[in-house]
Amino acid sequence: MRLGRKVPQAAVVPFRTSDAGEVEVLLIRRRRDGGWGIPKGVIDPGHTALEAAAIEALEEAGVEGELLPRTIGSFEYPKFGRTCRVEVFGLRVTCVHEHYEEERLRERRWFPLADAVRKAKRPGVGAVIARIIT
Repeated sequence: MRLGRKVPQAAVVPFRTSDAGEVEVLLIRRRRDGGWGIPKGVIDPGHTALEAAAIEALEEAGVEGELLPRTIGSFEYPKFGRTCRVEVFGLRVTCVHEHYEEERLRERRWFPLADAVRKAKRPGVGAVIARIIT
């Protein structure tokens, strides 16, 4: 990749509907940092953004489900002297694994939609989360 190009990443907003009919969003955070966010990562060669989003959901949050086929939004953030551009997909969660690859590194917690929008630490992520029901 050339220096001036943005680093493509993919992310998911894992969500479910509670027994009361309310939308809940699963957020994650590094155990030592404290900032809540959504599973995301670099799109590896040979994978589509949608495939990368599913991989990140499983590795970072231990969830699987039905990926919504179109992005619900995007955001950018600086990392390692570059700019990452993140395409975000919705994931209707159908399976929550008790154990997952990054469980020692990451905490996960379900939040009501409005709380998830407010809790998201990275600028722009809350606005993308809010689009999950549109």
